[in-house]
Amino acid sequence: MPIGFDRSTRQFHLYNDDFSYIIAVYDNGSIGQLYFGEPLAPDKTHPFLAPLSFAGFSNNIRSIVRFEYPSYGQGDFRLPAFKVRLSDGSGVVEPRFEKYCIYPGKKAVPCLPTTYIESDAEAETLEILLLDKESGLRIILFYTIFSAYTCITRRVRFENAGKERIILESAMSLSLDAPDSVWNMIAFTGSWAREFTMNEAPLRIGVQGVHSTLGVSGSTANPSLIFRRPETTERIGEAFGLCLLYSGNFTVCAEVDCWDIVRIRAGINPETFSWTLEREDSFDTPEAVLGWSKSGLNGLSHVFHNLFRTRLECGAWRDRERPILLNSWEGAYFDFTEEKLLAMAKKAVDLGFELFVLDDGWFGKREDDTTSLGDWFPNMDKLPSGITGLAEKIRAMGLKFGLWIEPEMISEKSRLFATHPDWAVGIPYRARTEIRHQFVLDMGRAEIVDYLFESISTVISSAKISYIKWDMNRFITEPFSMALPPDRQTEFFHRYCLGVYRLYRRLIQAFPEVLFESCASGGARFDGGILGFAPQGWLSDDTDAVQRLEIQKGASYFYPLNCMGAHVSAIPNHQTGRLTPILFRAAAAFFGVFGFELDPTKLPEEETETIKECIIFYKRYRRLFQQGIFSRLDTPTDRNTVAWMVSSEDKKSAIVAVYKLNASPNQKPFRVKLAGFDRTKVYCVSLWEPSYRAGLIFDAADKRLNCGSRGGDELMSCGLLIDNTFLAVSITGDFYSELFLIEEEA
Repeated sequence: MPIGFDRSTRQFHLYNDDFSYIIAVYDNGSIGQLYFGEPLAPDKTHPFLAPLSFAGFSNNIRSIVRFEYPSYGQGDFRLPAFKVRLSDGSGVVEPRFEKYCIYPGKKAVPCLPTTYIESDAEAETLEILLLDKESGLRIILFYTIFSAYTCITRRVRFENAGKERIILESAMSLSLDAPDSVWNMIAFTGSWAREFTMNEAPLRIGVQGVHSTLGVSGSTANPSLIFRRPETTERIGEAFGLCLLYSGNFTVCAEVDCWDIVRIRAGINPETFSWTLEREDSFDTPEAVLGWSKSGLNGLSHVFHNLFRTRLECGAWRDRERPILLNSWEGAYFDFTEEKLLAMAKKAVDLGFELFVLDDGWFGKREDDTTSLGDWFPNMDKLPSGITGLAEKIRAMGLKFGLWIEPEMISEKSRLFATHPDWAVGIPYRARTEIRHQFVLDMGRAEIVDYLFESISTVISSAKISYIKWDMNRFITEPFSMALPPDRQTEFFHRYCLGVYRLYRRLIQAFPEVLFESCASGGARFDGGILGFAPQGWLSDDTDAVQRLEIQKGASYFYPLNCMGAHVSAIPNHQTGRLTPILFRAAAAFFGVFGFELDPTKLPEEETETIKECIIFYKRYRRLFQQGIFSRLDTPTDRNTVAWMVSSEDKKSAIVAVYKLNASPNQKPFRVKLAGFDRTKVYCVSLWEPSYRAGLIFDAADKRLNCGSRGGDELMSCGLLIDNTFLAVSITGDFYSELFLIEEEA
């Protein structure tokens, strides 16, 4: 996995067994992008990859040169990677190659989440220093390539080594010029309760992409993009993707020029950003991850899943099996007493749960969503023994105890607002926009982070809390900080994000055994940046199983199953009103961190028994679900069916789920090809049979068609036969699911 430098061609070659990434120093000292993709021979030079000569733009030079970190104003009229404003008002700089450094390992970035290593042997890093001699602006490009992952990480540091102030007006984490535009671009967009909707379109001339100006990454778009060849499927073909590890305003976009070159950029959104560098100041961009695959979209997902699960998630919970929880929200909302919570917890013990989570309504004078955010002390009217007493009683039952918080928010009706009205984000002479009866705290101010750390630490310590759900339920309006001078107000959004990270880091360091789950009105801040602090996230407030299949599928293109909170809720569903069978809801939630969001004391007896069996089943296969290899399976002839599988790394076991959405008689049979087996081995295929469904006609059909001894080659090349003519539609109805268990035979 070394990084090579050839002095004759001035080419840097970053490579491992599966991937090559080649850049070069052009004649004029700028850095060029030459190649990324399948591995090239590391012991050879590749002079044919570079342009014949590039000493700068002129009338004879067309914009067909590919760059790594292009600047503004010198003849490249495509979107630049960065832009500055100097003290004389000009914005043109000429950063040129000065030197480079190659070393084993990977450096952390102060204040920002990054991927990491556990030994220097895992990765190698290249630093390239560019210098604009006139202004003294130093730009350091960081590249890290891992031995075990088909990806590189990129980030940039700006340093002012000159005599005058420099203002950064744009600072991308990654700029990448691809040689052609024959790609389909996939973005993940949506809104509240329909996050991670997959949107795909061919690249075209001009600029297309996604961005956020919400103050957080947002549910409207995820800070990530995938590019696949038109013929690429889930199983085969070339694809690459990039994911920005950042939780604030971002842009990720692609620009196709008239010469068919694609420039891809990812970084902080320049529309809401600038940063002042005084003499000797520096600025670090967030990290971006670029992954590549020749094994289809599943192969690309595996690159990101493996990296994020083992080298972005961190702390005590990274490799632990996540507990099965009962969250009080949809079961009680604000209407609870200590007696009601204890009754729910007692029933949870009987069903096999491991963690009870008290959601919103436990603090201050909180009877509804109009009051008390910021007052992080127990509501003694509801909880006469406080959080401490309630937690003790629940722990005595054998459950761990968790709590919901929304630390970044403040209610106008609160003690905190009465004491510190200036802590709420807003412009002093303008009215604040109140959303959900709440304002936003200025997280860029150290005294606010200090207050939150002390007040939340007190609650966690007093109740021996095991889990924290950290919510954030509105976006930021009237961005202005009382702590910043007028000429630095454009730093507000980034400072806010850094403040959130700072509070996370302090709480994690103080309480390393607490499992933190991120949330932002569902999935409005479900991104790689927050994953570097909270190893688990609430993917969406929409708990409808049909909608969750789409949401979880979209998220799975980048994010591993063990970071997706997935709950079974009561019916009719509280977001869609849909009625779905309990097994269908559970089968969708199995492919994530399994939990429930309902009042177990109100369940009918037949559902109670089924839930017990579901919990037993999930506990048995929890490690496989949470740390196995997840694949989306193609169902090309039946768009009414969804199929997923998760398999073990040693290729000895797997679980395949088939979800039938709407009942329809006499449908065509089709096969679902599987993945991840040893072609030379023999496997036993069986059906999971919950007790109330065992022996029914539709189970018997699946058994006869698919179960028994099967070769690994047959499972991958032929697959399972889904023959709906055998399904008794009058019995199964809509929303039918089946789980196949596959184990290697001795």
